[in-house]
Amino acid sequence: MDDHVLARRLAGRARDLLRRLRRERTDLEGADLGREGDRQAHALLLDALRDERPGDPVLSEEGGRPEERRSGRLWIVDPLDGTREYCDRNRGDWAVHVALADGGELVAGAVALASGRTHDTAEPAPLPGPRRRDRPRVVVSRSHRPALVDALAEVLDVDLVPMGSAGVKAVEVCTGAADAYVHDGGQYEWDSAAPVAVARAAGAHASRVDGSPLVYGNPGASIPDLLICRPDLAEALLAALSTARAAG
Repeated sequence: MDDHVLARRLAGRARDLLRRLRRERTDLEGADLGREGDRQAHALLLDALRDERPGDPVLSEEGGRPEERRSGRLWIVDPLDGTREYCDRNRGDWAVHVALADGGELVAGAVALASGRTHDTAEPAPLPGPRRRDRPRVVVSRSHRPALVDALAEVLDVDLVPMGSAGVKAVEVCTGAADAYVHDGGQYEWDSAAPVAVARAAGAHASRVDGSPLVYGNPGASIPDLLICRPDLAEALLAALSTARAAG
């Protein structure tokens, strides 16, 4: 199967495993449930990629991080994005991320949502249009709310909506439920790779908050900030973010 289909299938398999685990392991609660979910989903993804793409290195939040500079093909996975939300059995804003970068550029990806839906680069659905609201709806981190988003709201009239997984937030933009996703203050490549791949495939803008490009396969695997938004909002949001950062 091609890389797009492989990303979609693996993300879906890991998501289904996590759903079964949360449903069946009633003896696990809180952080114990999250740790077991991370462990099992990580093992599933690494074993499958070892079988399907034995020559490709894998970068995962839960381990398997190649130390050398990663300039060729690199699978970037987050076996459970939104662990806090997963640990709360009443919440569904968690996801599985599977992406492939080649030469620093994302070439395939999938975000498998807790709801059972998967958004991917194999069969991307285009962004709905036109924009349905005058006041942009901006999704932000629920557990690591950056000061920059509150500074943004001082510059531009936006509605800030907190939620869990970065993948969930990116999908909110892809489906038109939100107009933008802004993050600042620290992320890793596994947090954003699949969400960015999926958002771009749908036609969204994705960059650093200063407008510079997102490059994957970096030493340290750090990408500190992120903007995903409808393309018609990119110029206004980047200008407002520049003003907000200067004021801070």
